[in-house]
Formats: sequence, C-alpha cells, structure tokens
Amino acid sequence: MAASSSSSVQAARQALADRLRELCRDAGLEGKQLAALCGWHPSKVSRISTAKTTPSADDIQTWCRACGREDQTADLVASLRAVEGMWVQWHRMERTGLRRAQESVLPLYERTTRFRAYSPNFVPGLVQTFGYTEAVLRAVQRRRVAVDDVADAVAVRMDRQRVLDDGHRRFAFLMEESVLSNGLGDADTQAEQLDHLMTVGALPNVSVGVIPARVGRSRMPVEGFWIYDTAQVNVELVSG
Repeated sequence: MAASSSSSVQAARQALADRLRELCRDAGLEGKQLAALCGWHPSKVSRISTAKTTPSADDIQTWCRACGREDQTADLVASLRAVEGMWVQWHRMERTGLRRAQESVLPLYERTTRFRAYSPNFVPGLVQTFGYTEAVLRAVQRRRVAVDDVADAVAVRMDRQRVLDDGHRRFAFLMEESVLSNGLGDADTQAEQLDHLMTVGALPNVSVGVIPARVGRSRMPVEGFWIYDTAQVNVELVSG
C-alpha cells in the first residue's frame, strides 16, 4: 500500500509496525536474526519495522512464527486489513473500470440510515441527474481509467439513488456555491441538475445547503467527505 498524506492512515501503519517490532524484541531477536529465521534480506525487516513497507498477511504469519507468537497472527492480520481499508488508491479501485467502484459501496449505502456529505466540487452522487453523472464519470474515465464502462457505471449510480425513497433514511447535503456552476456537461445538463436539486431538496427526509461565495471568508473549502451514520467517514482526495 502506498503511503498517503492522511495522518490517521500513517498512524495506523506505524501502530502495526510497532506491534511487530515488539514481538521481535520480546522474542530476544535482533533484526538480522529475525530476517534469517524468515528467510528474508535484513532490509525487509527494517522496512517493515519502521512502517516504510506494509507487510502482507503472509509476511505477518512468517514474522509471528519466527518470534514464537503464532497466537498473534490472526489479530495482526485483522489490523493489516483495517489499515488497507483506510486508504484505497483510485487506480487500484478503478483498474477494471468504473462500474466496480460504484458497486463496491452499495452494501454501505444499504445499511446506512443517516447520510451527510460535504462537496466543494461536484453535486453529491445521490442527488445527481443522469446527464450530470454521465458528465462526471466520463471526465474521470478520460483522465485516469483505461476501461470505458461509463454507461454501466452511470446505471449503477442511478440505481443507488433508490435509498432516497426510503422515508426512514435521512440525508444532508452541503455544497459550495461554485458547485452550482462548475460547467460540467452542457447548459441543458446544468439546468436539469439545478431543477433536480430543488425537487430533491423539497423531500421531507432531505436537506440541501449551499455555502455562498463571498469575500472575507474565514475558512477555506476542504476535501469532500461523506459520513455514514456514526460508523464511517470517507474522504476523497486526488489520488485516493
């Protein structure tokens, strides 16, 4: 997993490395001794123990066996999976196209009852029109995805919007004013999207807010994010 700019991800990677280093120390082993027992070059042990390289599940199993602590393997592998899930690069998520990336969040949407989103650049996906979604995903595909499955990806995102019809779910969408005139698609696309926002915003379980553009603003816009109940927060960065 490549290092990210997120301090929380790096902290989680470091915590995993610290636990592995503690196993080595508790076993009375030096790095070179551990490397020999694992059949690795000593530099691999150094990179893992300093969080410069994230170990694989097999690496963790080998490390624990060499330290005589195989009972720790399952827990450490679980920690590894948690770290891997904290940061996913776009090129990794979208290497087979955009449809799979859209489908991957369906279980999360289906179990969430309270959605909150802030967007500095685009209308949030749950309240996008077909034309607007097509313009967004086509721009993404042209920029970084070799596989052209935009039509399928749009269909998945449109189907995902059915959660809006469930009156037991609540939605709060907050956008920067610049989102309303970002130029995606043609004039008809933009007009249709604005009309749709007004329609959706009138639903009793949906609130739509716009932060007005003005001088003297004390806080700069930040990265867009989604909050799913109180269980998960997703932040979208340029690379992942």
